[in-house]
Amino acid sequence: MGKKIMVVDDEDAIRLLYREEFEDMNYEVIDCENGECALEMFEKEKPDLVILDIAMPGMSGLDVLGKIKEMSPNTYVIMSTAYSHYKQDFYTWVADAYIVKSPDLEPLKDKVKELLGE
Repeated sequence: MGKKIMVVDDEDAIRLLYREEFEDMNYEVIDCENGECALEMFEKEKPDLVILDIAMPGMSGLDVLGKIKEMSPNTYVIMSTAYSHYKQDFYTWVADAYIVKSPDLEPLKDKVKELLGE
């Protein structure tokens, strides 16, 4: 396995899809269904990149983004959401990229490869 990616999304289908796609690209994938799990696993697993949903029950992706960047400012974070209006939110600017969820995963996969230098 290559570099480690953490996928944080409250939708099981999205986590499964991303896991399959990124494992096919030789990444190790850790997934979490909420922000609390993400922060716990982040400290334990130390991923190279995090793909983070914004709208989740409990702790929002924006809160998780802030905490991840406090713990590890150099870890890449891609905000991935179904809602394009979050791009205007000042807090998303801290992320390294912002991708609107789509059936076409190529923009997300390309951004992961770009950020991880592959």
